[in-house]
Amino acid sequence: MSSKWKFDGNEILVKSGAKIEWQDNNFFVIIHQGKRYNGEVCSDNSEQNELIIKINHRVFNLKRISELDDLIASLGLDKPKLKKLKEIQAPMPGRILEIKINVGQELQVGDDILSLEAMKMENVLKADGFGKVKEILIESNQVVEKGATLIVFE
Repeated sequence: MSSKWKFDGNEILVKSGAKIEWQDNNFFVIIHQGKRYNGEVCSDNSEQNELIIKINHRVFNLKRISELDDLIASLGLDKPKLKKLKEIQAPMPGRILEIKINVGQELQVGDDILSLEAMKMENVLKADGFGKVKEILIESNQVVEKGATLIVFE
């Protein structure tokens, strides 16, 4: 009997060939082709069919792929939802230190947008979605109020 697993994010098909001897609830030994490997369960998320294990001091993420996982993937429901940016508003009052984007630029999640100084601390605003910059309504060194629209996207 074979089963599908994700091993550090890569899908593998497991048929047989290894034996596991449990020492207690967390520690085990894997015997494969006559070699012994010491293992430890670091995190057990059985409800999601996921384990984080350590074998000979290396950490691995394991996930058993079930028929439900295959169905969810075939429907495209396993992809993270990304929002389309409409506008960026000032999360707090402050002074614009640097604008890191240009009109027409395509942004992806995590891209730096601008630096805002508030209470003597620099805060870098990052994109939490994707979009193309349509209009920049602020300038460097400009003081803005909380909620002010800073950037508009197409």
